[in-house]
Amino acid sequence: MRDQEGAPLQDRAQEYRLPKNVTPKRYEIKLVPDLKAFTFAGEEIIDVIVREATAKVVLNALELEIRSASAERGGKSIAGKVELEPSRERAHFIFPSILETGDWKLKISFSGILNDKLHGFYRSQYQDADGKAHVAATTQFESTDARRAFPCWDEPELKASYKVTLVIDEHLAAISNAGQESARALAGSKKEIVFKETISMSTYLVAFIIGEFVVSEPVDAGTPLRIVHVPGKENLASFAKQIGAFSLKYFADYYGLPYPGDKLDLIAIPDFASGAMENLGAITFRETALLADEKAASRAELERVADVVSHENAHMWFGDLVTMKWWNGIWLNEAFATFMEMLAVDAWKPHWKRWDSFSVSRAAAMAVDGLRSTRPIEYTVLSPEDCRAMFDILTYEKGAAVLRMLEQYLKPELFRDGIRLYLKKHRFANTETSDLWDALEEASKEPARKMMDSWIFQPGFPIVDAAAGADGRSIMISQRRFYYLPEANDQIWHVPLMIRAKNERGLSTHRMLLTSREATLELPGKLEWALLNQGGHGFYRVHYAPELLDELTKNLVELDPIERFGLVSDTWAATVAGIGPLSEFLKMARLFTKETDINVWRALIGALAYLDMIASDDDRPALAAAVRAIVGPAARRMGWDAKPGESELARQLRGVLLASLGTLGDDAEVQERAPEIYARFEDNPASADRDLASPLVNILSYIGDAKRYEEFRDKFRAPRTPQEEQRYLFSLAGFRDLALLKKTMEMTLDGQVRTQNAPYLMHSLLLNTHSRYEAWDFVKRNWAEMSKKYPDNALPRMCEAVVALLDREDEVKNFFAEHRVRLGGKLIDQHLERLTVAVGFRQREGAKLKQTLAG
Repeated sequence: MRDQEGAPLQDRAQEYRLPKNVTPKRYEIKLVPDLKAFTFAGEEIIDVIVREATAKVVLNALELEIRSASAERGGKSIAGKVELEPSRERAHFIFPSILETGDWKLKISFSGILNDKLHGFYRSQYQDADGKAHVAATTQFESTDARRAFPCWDEPELKASYKVTLVIDEHLAAISNAGQESARALAGSKKEIVFKETISMSTYLVAFIIGEFVVSEPVDAGTPLRIVHVPGKENLASFAKQIGAFSLKYFADYYGLPYPGDKLDLIAIPDFASGAMENLGAITFRETALLADEKAASRAELERVADVVSHENAHMWFGDLVTMKWWNGIWLNEAFATFMEMLAVDAWKPHWKRWDSFSVSRAAAMAVDGLRSTRPIEYTVLSPEDCRAMFDILTYEKGAAVLRMLEQYLKPELFRDGIRLYLKKHRFANTETSDLWDALEEASKEPARKMMDSWIFQPGFPIVDAAAGADGRSIMISQRRFYYLPEANDQIWHVPLMIRAKNERGLSTHRMLLTSREATLELPGKLEWALLNQGGHGFYRVHYAPELLDELTKNLVELDPIERFGLVSDTWAATVAGIGPLSEFLKMARLFTKETDINVWRALIGALAYLDMIASDDDRPALAAAVRAIVGPAARRMGWDAKPGESELARQLRGVLLASLGTLGDDAEVQERAPEIYARFEDNPASADRDLASPLVNILSYIGDAKRYEEFRDKFRAPRTPQEEQRYLFSLAGFRDLALLKKTMEMTLDGQVRTQNAPYLMHSLLLNTHSRYEAWDFVKRNWAEMSKKYPDNALPRMCEAVVALLDREDEVKNFFAEHRVRLGGKLIDQHLERLTVAVGFRQREGAKLKQTLAG
C-alpha cells in the first residue's frame, strides 16, 4: 500500500514511530508545578529494556527543555548528550559508550510550560463567587501529548507502570491515577504527595491534577469513587456519583472482570477541550458533563451527564486495561465505550429508552458517511496529527452503531461472551481489530470477521432497495452504496437484515444476511407490507418502492417508535440525495401529526430546520405555516403544563414541540405565551418545569430585543449551574437583531467566553440565518487569532457550520484551500461537501419551495 506521493506507507509510518530497540517498563516521575509562573520542573527515572545494544536512545519530547540525561546500571552512570528534534517531536540521548542489552535506568531532568491550549500539561483558570481568580493545573494527553509533560515513549503499545510524585503548595489538592501513598510537608509552604504505582498502561492515560479542589466522600462502586470539583459546587455532584457507581458495577459484571484500578476519581475541570478523558482512576470532565442540579437540569442535560460518565467508566476496561496497538484502532476504544454507555444508561433508567434516542446519533453518522469524502471506521494513521484527527462521528457513533447491529444479529448474550473472552485474553496488553473478531467468532460460532470487515474497512454504507416480487409473495432486495452526490460504485456489504413482513397469513420475521448485490426473500403468503430494518438497529438506509412505502405509511401503528424514526430518517435522506421529491416527504410528514415519540419528532423537525437553511426570505412564511400545520396539533394536544403521571420523555417532547413552533413556526400564540411562562418560573423557581427551561430561553432569544439580550448575557455571567451557563451563553447566538448578534461575535474573542466554548458559539452564529454571512466575514477577518486561541480539536467542529453558507460556496472553498485547518483531516472536506449537497438541494427544490410547502 502506498500514499499519493508513491512512498511506501510502512516507510512513512517509521518517520513517526519510535524505534523498538529500547522500551520502557516503569516510570518514576516527580513534578514541581508553579501555578504563578505557569511552568513546571521535573525529574524522572525510567526503567527500560535495551533489546539491541545501542549508543542512542530515542523517545518523544515536545516543548520541553531537557537539562540532563544519563543511563545507569550496576552502579555505573553514563551521561548522555541531548539532541531535540521538534519537527518529529523527539529527543535523542546520545551516549559515549554502548548500552548493552538488558535492564537500564534512564535519569532525566527537564522543565516545561503550563500552556493555555488545553492539551498536554496545561493551566485552567476560573473565578470564584467573589470574582477572585484561581489557577489549576491539569492534563490532557490523548492522543500524543504526554510528551509535552515528560519525556516518554508516547505510543499506546509501549505500556509501562507509573509512580508519580507531585510537589505543590500546601493549600492545594493533588490527584493522579492511583491512590495516595504518602504526604509530607516541605520547607517553603510546600508539600510532597507520593502516589501508588499504577498498572501497566499507555502514556496517554497518565494524569495529574493540581488545584484548590474539593473532594467528595467516597462511595462504594466496587472501588472507592469520588467526585472532585472546584469549591462551591458541592450540591452538583450527587447525580454523577449515582451513575458513576451504577455504571462501574454494571461494567464489572458485564465484562466479568473487576475494575482494574485502586480508586476512581471523577474530576470536573473548568477549562476542558473535549467532553471527558478516560485517564485510569482519574477521569477528567468538562463541568457540564459531570456536575448538574438534579432538580433544575433538564432530562436531556442529565442524560448527557449519565452518557459521558458511563462512557468514560466503560473505558477503564475497554481502552485502559486492553488498548489498541496503534491509533488506527482507536475505534476499538471509542466505539465500544459509546456502545457500552448506551447499555449502562438503558439499564439504569430504562424509561429513558436510550437505544431509541441513539437512532438520532446513528442518523447523524449516516449524514457524514453518505458523503464521497467519508472514510472507513478504521484506516491508516501515520502522524501525530493523523491520530488527533480520528476523534469524529465515524469513530464514535458509526462504530457504536455497527457494534449494536452485530450484537443484535449475534444475540446479546453471545456478543457479551465474546467481549469477556477478548478482555480476559488481552488484559494489560494491546490489540488489533482482528483480535476482537477472533473472540466473537469463538464465542458465537458465527463469521463475525467476514461480516464486519465490510463495515470497518470500507467507507460508506448501503441503501437497500425493496420492492414486491412479481408473484406478490416475495420481496426483491438489492443493495448499492448510498451517496448524497451520485457516483458510480460497486461496493458490497454483508448486510444483516432483520425483516418483518405482513402477509395474508399474518406477521412473519426473517433474519437474512445479504452478501450479494441482489436477493429474493420468499414469503409464506401474499405480501401486504414489509419493514426491512426491524428494531431500527441496522446501519443502512431502506428505499421502498412506491407501493411498498404507501402500504407502510398506512400501517404506522404497526411500527415501533424506533422503526418510525427510521422510516422518516431514510425518506428524508433520500429526499436530500435527490432520490425522491420533497413533496413526497412533506406528504408523509403530514401523516405524523398524532406522533408521540420524541425521536420521530426530532427527525421531522430536523428536516424542517434544513428547509429553513435553504429557504429564501420570501419562502419563510410558507415554511412557518407548514411547521404550524405539522407540529401544531401535537403541541396543542400536549399543552404547556405537565400532566400527572406523564413520562420524562413526554415532558421533554413538550419543550421540543413548543420551541419548534415558537421559532421555525413563528407561532404568534406561542411567542406571546412564552414570556409569561418564563416570568412565572423566574418569580418562583420551584415551580419551573426543567424541561421547558431551554425551550423558553430559545423562544425568548428568537423574539428578543436588546433588553432581553442584556438580561440573558447577565445570566450567562452569573450562572447557578454549568448547564445554566451553557443555556444562556448559546441563547446569545439565537437572537435575530444583527446588531446584538455582532456583540456575540465579539464575545468569541474578547475573553468573555472560555476558549472551550467560543468555537461552538461561533458555530451557532454561522448557522443563524440572520447572521450567517456576517459571522463568516467575522471568521475570515479573525481567522489567525481564532487559530491561535481556540483548541485544535474545536476549530474543525466550528467550521462544520459552513454548510449554511449557500450563497458563498465558491468563496468558502477557496478560503479553506488557502487556510489549512490543523486537525481538519477529512472533516473540512466533509463540511465543504455538505455545503455542496445543500446547494444542490436548493437548486432542485428552491424555485418551487413555496408551492411545495403549501402542498
